[in-house]
Formats: sequence, structure tokens, C-alpha cells
Amino acid sequence: MLYYSFFKRFLPVALIATMILGSVQLTAQRQQFELACIAFYNVENLFDTINEPGKMDIDYTPEGRYLWDTEKYLDKLDKLAWVLKRLGTDKSPDGAAVIGLAEVENRRVLEDLAAHEDIRDRNYQVVHYESADFRGIDNALFYNPDYFEYISSRPLPFEIERPDGSIERNRDVLLVTGKLMGEKIHIMVNHWPSRRGGEAATRYKRNRGAQVNRAIVDSLKAEDPMAKVIVMGDFNDDPVNESIKKYINAVGDRNSMEAENMYNPFYDAFRRGLGTNAWRDSWSLFDQIIISYGLAQEQGEGWRYFRSEIWNHRNLVQRTGRFKGYPYRSFAGGQYIWGYSDHFPVFIYLVRPVQ
Repeated sequence: MLYYSFFKRFLPVALIATMILGSVQLTAQRQQFELACIAFYNVENLFDTINEPGKMDIDYTPEGRYLWDTEKYLDKLDKLAWVLKRLGTDKSPDGAAVIGLAEVENRRVLEDLAAHEDIRDRNYQVVHYESADFRGIDNALFYNPDYFEYISSRPLPFEIERPDGSIERNRDVLLVTGKLMGEKIHIMVNHWPSRRGGEAATRYKRNRGAQVNRAIVDSLKAEDPMAKVIVMGDFNDDPVNESIKKYINAVGDRNSMEAENMYNPFYDAFRRGLGTNAWRDSWSLFDQIIISYGLAQEQGEGWRYFRSEIWNHRNLVQRTGRFKGYPYRSFAGGQYIWGYSDHFPVFIYLVRPVQ
């Protein structure tokens, strides 16, 4: 069966009716669904070992701060491939069809990761553009061509006017359009400016990032009011901050959303105290996947939202020491500490009826 290798069997309606269909008639219990996993992961400074002119990557060389050599680089790839291999496999044995990535240095490291023996058989293809980020890190996308047909992509410039009138260039927003098992979908991958200098003092930067995304969402919906759009990334803001609530216009309740709203399935997780990254004993949920009205509707044809998850597998959690319970990060105190990332990955499942 064409779908079996990707979708972990078709799910009987009786198992998921309460989540996506409400009540169902007994005669409908044989209805079957396809299921797809869409993921995002901030991989925390995936650099190669080469000092590249024009980038602030000297720390990630054998002579640099982290004594970044081939052994550590290969270990980092091992750790990340271990994670990517498992994302979404509870319901989709072939894992995520699409994975947005943040904090990657260049195309080379992405190709090395995609070629890792743990995930090589998925044949992940790379979408990446160099950005103007001063740290030399970019956003990127992996897609499995068996399930996602690439159509187009482009980097969306993300410029901020500082209070003094100067212009700050940030990591571009990556827009990728393709067909997920034949159905058009648009995906934007983000990594917004940090809160360094204070949340309030830097808020305008993230609000600007939200405006860049919202403008594209609106342009896509002008062409198709039911356009299926995904905005994912490390926003350095929580679901309740104004960048997400006001400028993205994302709500946490599908039942009350209107056509101009987007839906944030991670809102409830944040309200329950869950997070994807921690600092000073406080959790934040900066990593989110937000979807358009066309994907959030509980009924209808084509792909629609089913479930979300923060993947905080025990291997990704620091088990001892001062930061016990935090994400098991790669770098701390000027050293490589052989972890995974300072963020947990997130993903959503989409489903659609089998015709």
C-alpha cells in the first residue's frame, strides 16, 4: 500500500473522533485517515569546524573557545540524527515529512546531517539560504520527497529599524511552498531576535518578525482564503506575548477562531507550565508551530490539524547537576558538554480522510 510506509496504518475514526470530528455515526466508524508529521527543531549551533570568512565562527574551530574538532562535530551530528530519526514515529514510522531547523551554519552541515546513517534512508532534501545574521546561523528545511513535493522557496528579508534609525539585518524568514501528498501547503521557518538586553527593550524586534510573517500569510490568503499555511520557529516569545497574539493574530481556541485568526496549538501547553527551553529556573515555550484557518478547521476536505507535541524524551533532559530537568544542551560554560540542544523539538500531526 502506497501510504503504509509513511502513515502508521490508517486510524479508525472511533479512535480520534473526540479530537477532530466530534460525534460520529456508527456507520462512519470505518472511515480512515492519513496522518503526517510536521516538526521544528532549534538544533543549537550546528557549525562545521572550518573558519569561514565573514562569519563569527572562530569559536567553532579546533583553536576556538569550544575546541571544536571533528570528534565533537560528528558527535553533534549523531545526537541530532538520533532525535530526527524518532520525531513523530509513534504514529508515522517514517518520521516527519517536513522538519524546520534553526541555528545551522551552512548547507554543508545540513547535507552532513541528512546523510547520517540514522536518517539517510529518508532522503531528506535541503532548503537553505545564507542570511545576514551576525552569528552566521540560518534557518533551513528538510523534506522527504516521498511525501512532500517541492514547488518553490525564497528567503524573506527581516530588517529592523533601531531607535537610532539604523537598520539591523536578522535571520531571514524561510518560505517554502510544496505539496504534501498532493495538497499545496506553505511553510515559514523562523528564528526571531533574542531577549538579550531585556524582554521589553527588544520586544519591537520580535513584533517586527511577526509582521513579516503576517504580511505573507495575508498575501497567501488573498489568493486563497483557505490557504494552508504553517508558521513555525523559535520565536523567543511565548504564545501569550503580543508578537504572537496581536501581530500573528494567533488564538489558542479553535472553536472561537475566525477566518482572520491563526491557531496556536501550543497555547494550552504553555498555560499548563510546559516549555521547550529553560533559563534561571523558568520555562519558556519559544518553539511553536502555528497554523492558518484552513488547517485548523475540524471538518472539511484535505489536511487539517490533529495533535501537537513537545518532544521532551528523557534522553534530551539534563539528569544531574545545577540544570537538572533542563534540555540537555550542547554548550555550557565555554565547553561542549556532549548534549543535544538547549531546546526541545516540537511537532504537529495533520490528518485527512481517505477518499
